[in-house]
Amino acid sequence: MADSSRTPLVAPRKAPKSWVDFAVMFRWMIVVPIVLPISFAFECRKRIRDWYSRRRSYESKEAEHQKNVETVQKRLRSRNASKDGLVCTARKPWLSVSMRNQDYKRARRFEVDLSDFRHILNIDKERLVARVEPFVSMAQLSAATVPMGLALAVVPELDDLTVGGLINGYGIEGSSHIYGLFQDIVLAYEIVLGDGTLVRATADNEYSDLYYAIPWSQGTLGMLVAAELQLIEIKPYMKVTYQPVRGSLREMGQAYWDCFCPRDGDQDNPEKVPDFVEGMIYTKNTGVMMTGDYVDAKEAKAHWGQVNECGWWYKPWFYQHAASALKRGEFVEYIPTRQWYHRHTRSLYWEGKLILPFGDNFLFRFFFGWMMPPKVSFLKLTQGDAIRNYYHERHMCQDMLVPVYRVGEALELNEREFEVYPIWLCPHRLYKVPQKGVMVTPEPGYEKHKRPGDTAAAQMYTDIGLYYAPGPVLRGEVYDGVSACKRMEQWLIQNHSFQALYAVTELTEKDFWVMFDQTLYRNCRVKYKAQGTFMGVYYKSAKGRKSEADVLREEKAAAEKERIQEV
Repeated sequence: MADSSRTPLVAPRKAPKSWVDFAVMFRWMIVVPIVLPISFAFECRKRIRDWYSRRRSYESKEAEHQKNVETVQKRLRSRNASKDGLVCTARKPWLSVSMRNQDYKRARRFEVDLSDFRHILNIDKERLVARVEPFVSMAQLSAATVPMGLALAVVPELDDLTVGGLINGYGIEGSSHIYGLFQDIVLAYEIVLGDGTLVRATADNEYSDLYYAIPWSQGTLGMLVAAELQLIEIKPYMKVTYQPVRGSLREMGQAYWDCFCPRDGDQDNPEKVPDFVEGMIYTKNTGVMMTGDYVDAKEAKAHWGQVNECGWWYKPWFYQHAASALKRGEFVEYIPTRQWYHRHTRSLYWEGKLILPFGDNFLFRFFFGWMMPPKVSFLKLTQGDAIRNYYHERHMCQDMLVPVYRVGEALELNEREFEVYPIWLCPHRLYKVPQKGVMVTPEPGYEKHKRPGDTAAAQMYTDIGLYYAPGPVLRGEVYDGVSACKRMEQWLIQNHSFQALYAVTELTEKDFWVMFDQTLYRNCRVKYKAQGTFMGVYYKSAKGRKSEADVLREEKAAAEKERIQEV
C-alpha cells in the first residue's frame, strides 16, 4: 500500500531550470561527435589487443603474469607505512564503470599499477575452469569461451565489466537463480596482501576465511591478481519466451516469481526451472517477463523465421524489442547465445535513451549505431563536477537485492519514492556458507517458511535495478533525490536487503554495518594486516572526500569502540 503521508496535497512545485539542466539535456552534442568516435576507437584497440592475447600461448602469458606479480610484491614491500599513503590501484577514477565519485583517490595514496593484468591465463576444458587476471572483461571472456561451447556460469551483461570489479563488488546475470552471484562461481582467489605476500584462497584451504571475506570488500583486503572461475557447457542459441504481464505492482511481482520458482518447491529440477530469467517493468501496470533455455543450432534452424540476431548495430535496442510483447502478446524467438549474453550493452540497458534521446531511431541506428555504446569511462571524463553531482542527486543508478517474496513491496517503494521506469528484475540465489559473519547472508530462519525458490542451501533473492531519471525530475518538479535514497536504504535494512556498493550510498557508518555484517571482514582486516594499509570498505564507498588522516583516525576510533564493547 502506498504511503499516503507522502501524497502531495497541492500540485508539485516546478524546479527552476539551471545551466546544468540544459547541459544534461543537450549532452548528446558532445557525445555524438566526440565520445562516440573515441569510444569506438578505444573498443577497436581493445579488440585487437584481446585478439592478440588469445593467440599467445598460455605458457607465455603465465610467465608474464608471474613477472607482473613479482613487480606488485616489490612495490608493496617498498611502501613506508609512516610516510606513504594508503594503498590503492593506479587506475584513474574515470576509467571505472562505477557511478561513485571515488573521492578516496583524491587523498594522499600509494598507487600500485595492475593495468597489465588483463589476460586469460588458462581455460581448462576438462575441469571447466578459467584462470584469469582481474582486468579481463566479460566481452573478452565470452569471445574466448563461447566458440568452445563453454561460458562462465554467470556472465554479467555489459561488455566492459571486469572480473576484478565483479569479485570485489558484485555481479549478477539471468542465470544467477541457478548459480548465485558472480562471487559464487569463483573457485580460488590469488591475492597479494599488504605486506607483499602472495596467497591462494579457496573454500577449504588455510585461507578460507579470506576466500569468504573477499566478495563485497571493494579491494580493501588485498590486491587480486588472478581468479579461477567455474565454466559450464552451453549450446549456440538461447530460446527466449517473452510473456507480457499487466496488473498492479504486486501482481506483476507475483507473475515474475512464478516464472522461475515452482510452487511445489522443486527448485533444482531443470525440467521446471529455465536456464535464464529476466523481467522488465515498463510502467506501474505493465511488464514483460523473459525466460530462456539453451538449444542447439538444429532446433534454431528449424525455426529460422524466429531467429533474432539482436547484437547487430542496426537492430532495435533490446529493451525496446522486448516491450513489443505488450502489443504482440506472448512470443518465442531464438537468439545466438553470445548476443544474448550482451543484449543490454549497446543501449547501456536504457540509460542510452537519456544520453541520446534519438539513439533508437532507425536512421541513427543504421548510420551511427556501429559506434555504440559510448564508453561509461569517457562519459564520466567529459561530464565535470557539476554534471556528476547532478546525476548523484537527480538520477538513479541503484541495485537493490531483496528476498524474492518482497519484490512487490520493493516495486511499490520505487513507485512511492522514485517512479523510475523501466525496472530490471534478475533473480539470484543467496547461498549459506560455512563461514560465519560474511557481509551478505540469507535471512535467519528463512528455511522454516518453505517459500517457492528457497532451498536448504540458499534463499532466493532478486536484484531490482533502477537506472534512469526519477519521474518527478522528468516532469521538471522539485525533487529531493538524496532523501529518497536514504528512505530506500532504511527500507532495505528493515527487510534484510542489500544495496550494491558500486552505487552512491547515503548510509552512515553505523547503518552501513547494520545492512552488512562486518564480523568476518573486520577479523580479516586485522589478521591479514589490511587495516592501516588499505582504506576500509565503508570509507571507500561513502560520499565525500576522505584524507588518509581522516580514515586512519576514524578506523582507530572504531577499533577502540569495538575493543571496549568486547571487554
